[in-house]
Amino acid sequence: MVEIAKVDPEMANDLELGDTYVEIIDPLIFGRRLIHMAKQFFSQKLQDVEKKYIYEDYANRVGEIIIGTVHQVQRDNTFVNIEHAELRMPRKEQIKSERYRRGDSIRAIIKSVEITSRGPEILISRSDNHFLYKLFEMEVPEIEDGIIEIRSISRHPGERAKIIVQSHDRRIDPVGACVGMRGSRIQAIVRELNNEKIDIINYSEKSEILISRALSPAKPLDLYIDDDRKYCIAIFDDDELEFAIGRGGVNVNLAAKSTEYHIDAFGKKEYEQKLTEQEMPLANIQNMPARAVKPLADNGVSTVSELLNSEEERLLEIKGIAETTLEKIYDAVQSFVEANQAEEKDDEEIQVGLSDSDNIEINSKTEQNTDEKNTKKTPEKEISNEPLSETNAKQSSEDKLEKVQS
Repeated sequence: MVEIAKVDPEMANDLELGDTYVEIIDPLIFGRRLIHMAKQFFSQKLQDVEKKYIYEDYANRVGEIIIGTVHQVQRDNTFVNIEHAELRMPRKEQIKSERYRRGDSIRAIIKSVEITSRGPEILISRSDNHFLYKLFEMEVPEIEDGIIEIRSISRHPGERAKIIVQSHDRRIDPVGACVGMRGSRIQAIVRELNNEKIDIINYSEKSEILISRALSPAKPLDLYIDDDRKYCIAIFDDDELEFAIGRGGVNVNLAAKSTEYHIDAFGKKEYEQKLTEQEMPLANIQNMPARAVKPLADNGVSTVSELLNSEEERLLEIKGIAETTLEKIYDAVQSFVEANQAEEKDDEEIQVGLSDSDNIEINSKTEQNTDEKNTKKTPEKEISNEPLSETNAKQSSEDKLEKVQS
């Protein structure tokens, strides 16, 4: 009040504590340096307010799909602009088969928003499983309404994905609803993901049915499942084993992630060989320490499978089994397994060699037959029926006369 009275005594008499007072300042009293500092100060405050607004806006939108324009493409990052905000998509969050150019329209999901010294850092992703979830939610109304539930998703971005769905309404087929009429819904998602193959799996409470569906398009012959350990052994035909595993193990790994079971895939012959190896008594293995066989058998360890399934600490607690002895036991078992595998490879090579020799014999026989058919007897000089010329006729008559005179 005292300062106001010095400037405007009449206004000071009308004011009371708590009233608002506006002082008009003439800008001519400020110098050039003060004006420049004030300009920088206000511009910095405006930037801080803008960054705070961007952070609060996008922090509440984590998990949503956004559409932006590619602004800059670097080796490890791609920057996308949406109005005044700049979003960053790291290389690991991109689909490997995709290539982006400046000005391209791109769709991605907001993965995280963090505050840094430069301002808010907004990370987006196209390879995250939640991005595929949101795409299905956009294309399939039953998922958004809660009629169909997505139980799990596993992806190898750009190559293949597996999604397990469950319907809470018996009248609605979850797989058919996700595929759509003539595949219209699933095709829209596949195009967005750069032709990524998507396997839609109908959920089942029975683990054997769920795992066999998850391993599609391959069909297992047998499944040995341990629900307590979440472990499964899948047996396939030897010809279909490579198809079941997939390129780089993609198919079996995605099936394991989606079902939350550890899945080991074997061919029929390979599994039978493993069974014979595991059922082999320890006493029949070469280089097995003879003193260790009886203590192990007394404690319920008499075969290779029982030895491998036992913990090392438990084996060391057995009397007569020291660390050096246990190492010798493991070495003997390992050499036994390697010897069996070598024998199997030799047998396969012999079979391949026999089949190749059979093919060579068949080919040689066919070649001989074709040669016999193509070869023909060379005919002798054919007698021409053409009339003789005059000189030839005279010569032939003279020859006849010489023969008669003689």
